[in-house]
Amino acid sequence: MSGLCVPLDEGRMAQLGPLELAYAGDAVYELLTRTHLAAQGGGRVGALHRAAVAYVSAPAQAAALEKLEKHLTDEERQTVHRGRNAHVHGCPAGCTVAQYHAATALEALFGHLWLSGRTERCAELFAFILEETNAP
Repeated sequence: MSGLCVPLDEGRMAQLGPLELAYAGDAVYELLTRTHLAAQGGGRVGALHRAAVAYVSAPAQAAALEKLEKHLTDEERQTVHRGRNAHVHGCPAGCTVAQYHAATALEALFGHLWLSGRTERCAELFAFILEETNAP
């Protein structure tokens, strides 16, 4: 599993497009969500899955990004901007195009932070999201 925990260098990071960042960020955000829910304990797998979907759906991610934006650095805002403007193909049912673009932006942000080795910042931003949504 080479490269799993090794941050990418700046040159490699610059080569990644916003959809590649979002691809990685989708998994990071899902992992943070599942870790949070599992740590709460006591849930059956089906209930945990439904709770996770409530966090990782495009509308939920769009709302999370809106609450998070005041906590972002300039560099993070640039990544969000790139993610929001990425040319996505289609939009899943149950969300607007704007929500889908915002969700992609949030995922790009988490992907960028994770791949550049800033895992603590990922956790910090996820904690802000939990605070802002009053999540258990």
